[in-house]
Amino acid sequence: MAEVTVKLPNEYLRKLSRLGKQTDAICEKMLKAGGKVVEDKIRDNLRAVIGWDTQEPSRSTGELLESLGTTEVKQDFDGILNVKVGFSEPRSDEESNAKIANIIEYGKHGQPPKPFLKPAQTATRTACADAMRQVFEEEVGKL
Repeated sequence: MAEVTVKLPNEYLRKLSRLGKQTDAICEKMLKAGGKVVEDKIRDNLRAVIGWDTQEPSRSTGELLESLGTTEVKQDFDGILNVKVGFSEPRSDEESNAKIANIIEYGKHGQPPKPFLKPAQTATRTACADAMRQVFEEEVGKL
């Protein structure tokens, strides 16, 4: 019977060991970087669509834009780490930010749709992955 022995360089083994211990911290940094890319693009898109192409003067208070944010990194029931980009509640006028964002995105009778979420999702797919990859490579380089 043949036997194979593979010897890895000691430095490589040390890096793998340190990476294993710091995986969660590195993942958190990666998710925050990716969430920031998405949040920034949604914010830019929302600024661009608020108040244009309306039949009546805009009633924008800026509250929707101010409520946009990214959650802290949280672990779900399956052990997967996540961040969410969205709108916080409640508003001062007792409306729902989710409802207002939905109306802006998809429109309503007398108000054409002004998509800002879907284009942000499409536009940031590669940039988000690149930002996360860059953070990963920086953190591994520090090991």
